[in-house]
Amino acid sequence: MHEFQSLQTRRQWLARCGGGAGLLGLATLLQDEGLLAADAGASLNPLAPKQSHFPAKAKRVIWIFVNGGPSQVDTWDYKPGLDKWEGKSLKEFDGTFENTTGFFQHQVGKLMPSPFKFTPRGECGKMVSEIFPKLGEHVDKMAFIHSGFTESNNHSPALFMMNTGMPRMGFPGVGSWVTYGLGSENLDLPGFVVMSDPLNRGLPKGSAANWGAAFLPGVYQGTHLRPSGPPIDNLSRPAALTDVGQRAQLDLLKQLNQQHYAGHQAESELAARIESFELAYRMQSAAPEAIDISQEPESITKLYGVDEKNCGHFAKQCLVARRMIERGVRFVQIYSGGMENQRSWDGHIDIKGNHSQFAGETDQPVAALLTDLAQRGLLDETLVIWCGEFGRLPIAQTGEKPGRDHNPHCFSAWMAGGGVKGGVTYGESDEVGYKALVDKVHVNDLHATILHLLGIDHEKLTYKYNGRRFRLTDVAGEVLHPIVA
Repeated sequence: MHEFQSLQTRRQWLARCGGGAGLLGLATLLQDEGLLAADAGASLNPLAPKQSHFPAKAKRVIWIFVNGGPSQVDTWDYKPGLDKWEGKSLKEFDGTFENTTGFFQHQVGKLMPSPFKFTPRGECGKMVSEIFPKLGEHVDKMAFIHSGFTESNNHSPALFMMNTGMPRMGFPGVGSWVTYGLGSENLDLPGFVVMSDPLNRGLPKGSAANWGAAFLPGVYQGTHLRPSGPPIDNLSRPAALTDVGQRAQLDLLKQLNQQHYAGHQAESELAARIESFELAYRMQSAAPEAIDISQEPESITKLYGVDEKNCGHFAKQCLVARRMIERGVRFVQIYSGGMENQRSWDGHIDIKGNHSQFAGETDQPVAALLTDLAQRGLLDETLVIWCGEFGRLPIAQTGEKPGRDHNPHCFSAWMAGGGVKGGVTYGESDEVGYKALVDKVHVNDLHATILHLLGIDHEKLTYKYNGRRFRLTDVAGEVLHPIVA
């Protein structure tokens, strides 16, 4: 009782009446009209749009995450040299090879050409694997990277590296860093959305740690749309609770939280927690509409292949991704494939069958996404990325149907839209696609380039935690200016 009375002095009462709920309401109205100073607006809503460091070429990102590790020599990095070296040992080609893949040391085979035919596509004449008949139509929009390398040949640390810039868990995902740096253009939807495999093949290794916010405020973590059942927990209010009643509950909760926050403004997690309640409420009306592809015309669903048996599941996700970014969501990530091995692009067994299957699931939907974005005038401001966690070895992993094992020394990726030059290639791998050779691209460089296209200086996007300023690119990273338009 004594503590309650001590808060009721005349000065405190006047301060609360004159500078409390009324000013908070005014600040919110000013923020909605864009009349509030940027820093003040961010303190009220951590997802409020923020200024980039310099003019951005891209406003938002869709990342097609090719989970499991696609083989560069069977997709985008044409290697006729493999025909010359067929049947020979990789150690004969590169004496540093230790005759082990790290996982299947008793299944190390010889150098093996791609089982797929490559043909030149587009005006740029890019050699493309036959598994991408529709994506091959878009090579003049793409910037290819053929000299990527990473730090681990194991899925979990490689996934963490590609997603967070560190080969261990406990660091924010790329989408979290982007929404922390730029906020979101739609305050009724999450800034960062993730979609995983809908065919019961599991989550990528490391699961939610790949899109978590880690030490950043929790409001920046990725929102995972569940592949079956309700896409988001508690998206519908309890039947007994009316909209008026729920709004009254939230208003009271918000008032109490903001009174507490006024005396603890250094606690960023508290601000994020307050905003999360409001975001959840707004999402109850905004999210169902955003993910409802039944509103799309038949011409669009047919373009994506929504009703096609082999790719319909991924087509729906690509279409939802377009609807999300069209409504201002900042970062969308879609995982192709599930946990590992034949449930993803992890082609240890039967590389031909594995990559044919997963390319068949994604080729038409991703090509349609590029077409759809372009015809809506969205591709120029949307960066589309195709990349996995690592590549695969150019040798056969022996078996009845040969596959390929993991390879951290070389991977391929491409970007399109969002300020990227089309029909260009950056970097080269060696003659057989074993190692990155010319203009090598570390994952930090890839991240630095993504941030640069979004108008962010990767060295300035930092967050202080445990006495140190962290960043997505750690203490490295160079922007790949030759692929920037």
